[in-house]
Amino acid sequence: MRKAQLAATAAACKQEPGVIAPTVNLKRCEGKGDCVTVCPENVFQVRRIDEADYRELNILQKLKLRVHGLKVAYTPNADACRACGLCVSACPEHAITLGRRT
Repeated sequence: MRKAQLAATAAACKQEPGVIAPTVNLKRCEGKGDCVTVCPENVFQVRRIDEADYRELNILQKLKLRVHGLKVAYTPNADACRACGLCVSACPEHAITLGRRT
């Protein structure tokens, strides 16, 4: 997606930052980074999975993650999300959902 399209999509998002936040299902995420590319608010970061999160996975999920370099997406800037939904659409593993922050 081009920068102009991203800017137009970001401008079309009516939600104030901090109301809705993305959640990444680490059991599905393969760390491909499509979410990083499309997010106009820089919510996502692809990096090595945290040890505590890795321990929560079953053996097949751990194996799949090793094939993909132990990389997953995290949301260090989730409070900046304006719920445009680009990340949900872009994720090839369908690992991202948007939900109201509690």
